Amino acid sequence: MNKNTKTFDRVMARLKAQVGPEVFTSWFGRLKLQSASKSVVRLSVPTAFLKSWINNKYLEQISALFSEEDADILKVEIVVRSATRASRQVPETDTDAAANSSAVQPAPAQARKDLHLSVKGAGAHLSTFPKGPQAANTVIGSPLDPRYTFESYVEGSSNRVALAAAKTIAEAGTGAVRFNPLFIHSNVGLGKTHLLQAIAAAASRHARNPRVVYLTAEYFMWRFATAIRDNDALSFKESLRNIDLLVIDDMQFLQGKSIQHEFCHLLNMLLDSARQVVVAADRAPWELESLDPRVRSRLQGGVAIEIEAPDFDMRLEMLRQRLAIAQIDDGTLDIGEDILAHVAQNITSSGRELEGAFNQLLFRRSFEPNLTLERVDQLLGHLVNAGEPKRVRIEDIQRVVSRHYNVSRQELVSDRRTRVIVKPRQIAMYLAKTMTPRSFPEIGRRFGGRDHTTVLHAVRKIEELINSDTKLGHEIELLKRLIIE
Repeated sequence: MNKNTKTFDRVMARLKAQVGPEVFTSWFGRLKLQSASKSVVRLSVPTAFLKSWINNKYLEQISALFSEEDADILKVEIVVRSATRASRQVPETDTDAAANSSAVQPAPAQARKDLHLSVKGAGAHLSTFPKGPQAANTVIGSPLDPRYTFESYVEGSSNRVALAAAKTIAEAGTGAVRFNPLFIHSNVGLGKTHLLQAIAAAASRHARNPRVVYLTAEYFMWRFATAIRDNDALSFKESLRNIDLLVIDDMQFLQGKSIQHEFCHLLNMLLDSARQVVVAADRAPWELESLDPRVRSRLQGGVAIEIEAPDFDMRLEMLRQRLAIAQIDDGTLDIGEDILAHVAQNITSSGRELEGAFNQLLFRRSFEPNLTLERVDQLLGHLVNAGEPKRVRIEDIQRVVSRHYNVSRQELVSDRRTRVIVKPRQIAMYLAKTMTPRSFPEIGRRFGGRDHTTVLHAVRKIEELINSDTKLGHEIELLKRLIIE
């Protein structure tokens, strides 16, 4: 076991270097080596929610690290270690972590009536709201990344309006504001999550001690379904009635008729009582066709602000700021202004790709101290013009899907309803909606003159299946890559 322990320690050290100490402490601080054979390593975590989060976000990265350390290791599994029925006090390590984070992470409750919410894809717990002095200056729900603050948010022409609105809400405390709900939308990687977390973090520090909830639509959906299963839906809903600020990310993922119905009630209650609501999605509210019309209508009743792609000056400032942060840990680090400007000029898609480009430079500089512009182009060629994807046509989607599932394009648009045809057809409709700007009626016409409700049903069906079927999710991603190639 000594060899395996050493391998585990080396992997954890490398993982910490890659993700940073804050992220490592949040998600991997309680990761332990459970067992190891010649080809399989099992790692354990204390909760099913940490297991789900690591599996979804980091398993591939961890597996690659183990393979690099030991070529015989072919598989890494995450398991939940047995929990003890001991005291429900917060462990000392969690208390220490909470003291350094704006997110509150209470220990899981044992009794059914002690409502707890564990974030699907975030790993924290939402308990019933604390009363009295303990309620001050806390954010209940998903843990906040300490890096995501207004101070670290780079302002530019593409996000200036959204940033001003966000600061107004954060500074209002428990007071009413002029726009409610605030709906922020943009393509992926342009700073929506950063801005929403900054609102939650800043609002929680307000002198009025507002009760703040930050969570994702997936989290709300998953936890409400769990509450229904545990006959605890009433406690769940009651715990959300007394909040002052609700911040919801990734609204496009809110699915399910009954869950949307309950969310509509919550939204109406908060808005009617002058409680602030902030929502973000990858589309404008009027484009979220999968949402219940009542929810969509209420969201449209507020202020919708789009964040656009950053311009050159903003991209350059983001790189400068990232360099300044890195220099805190390594005073000898230096990347020339000409290289930063070159990267900012050529990586135009989003802040996320820009961050990836900088991390690539940071890594390469450790053993290539004299990077030239030509070498930078070689290293970052896969990111250049990533923001200018190929324009996808519905015909391209039908052709790739037909070939992948070994059916003809004529069968896809026919009236045949056999399983071997229906599933590829629904996937093709889903891809048509997510990869093209075409409306539901237009997609329906391109699939044999079908009604728009048929397309909507197909999109919702595939979205639900993706959430529960990892294999299908990978299959969809493969099809997307084939389509855009």
